Amino acid sequence: MHLNGSVTEGEKIVKAATIAGYQCPIVLTEVDKPSLRNDAVLIKVHAASLNPIDNVLRSGAFKDSMPLSFPHVMGFDVSGDIVEIGQDVRHFNVGDAVFARPSQEDAGAIAQYARVGESELALKPTNLSHAKAASVPLAGLTAWQALVTKGKLQKGEKVLIHAGSGGVGTLAIQIAKHLGAHVVTTVSKGNMNLVRSLGADQVIDYKNQSFEDEVSDLDLVFDMLGGDALKRSFSTLKKGGRVISIKGEDSDGLAQKHGVHFETLWMNPDGAMLAELAALIEQGTIQPVIDSTYTMKDAAAAYEHLAAGHAVGKIVIHPID
Repeated sequence: MHLNGSVTEGEKIVKAATIAGYQCPIVLTEVDKPSLRNDAVLIKVHAASLNPIDNVLRSGAFKDSMPLSFPHVMGFDVSGDIVEIGQDVRHFNVGDAVFARPSQEDAGAIAQYARVGESELALKPTNLSHAKAASVPLAGLTAWQALVTKGKLQKGEKVLIHAGSGGVGTLAIQIAKHLGAHVVTTVSKGNMNLVRSLGADQVIDYKNQSFEDEVSDLDLVFDMLGGDALKRSFSTLKKGGRVISIKGEDSDGLAQKHGVHFETLWMNPDGAMLAELAALIEQGTIQPVIDSTYTMKDAAAAYEHLAAGHAVGKIVIHPID
């Protein structure tokens, strides 16, 4: 499967943040407007947001399993208005304000126009700006699928959410509280008040505390760190507990040793699930956290900030014009 943010025919786009090859710099270039598929819509993009997977793909780490086509338009999260619909689209109309995490085929959100399949679309929450809405899809879907779909988190259970101040973590804390869980999270000292305000019941300063000394008998661990943190997480669970990781594998067989379940997660775009998140946002149950906002011309600097690994919440590109 090729990740392609542009096509070879159509109206020229003046601005798009692209790379010419793996490990190449991000530059503004002209690319072709995406062609319309019968099952998709074209969106006039107002905002996009950044995710760590963007830089992973750019590095070439997945070039064998998920090759990019070049020039590749950066970005997976989009919010904007529908300007054209395919003939098979039934649930959306021209003029609708929508947001989405496009499929791999339609990657390319940091551009004036993006193509998104109907099955990945949801109406933008009415109480969010495009900039805030663009911050939600990939992170929100990742959190929901980790906690609900795979983690099966239930009311009254105890969950440890690693990296609670990040883009996924800030939403995961709020989702877990909505589900009625007791939420423990790890952050740096400077972000402790933030995650408490989001609903965390117990906050661990990962630089000065060992989380495995602070918690035990957990029902679920949501791992976004991998490595040593993942290995140490198994001892915090009760028998029959669960570990869901988006960053690592249980290569040492620790799940079997501790009598728990381990599963990795690769997030799937899902418009219906995104609509559920939108409803919670409109109810005020969940609110995105924005780290910083960059203009499109500064997309390269935004990705450098992302790579530094210290963003609190999401980094947004807005406006796109």
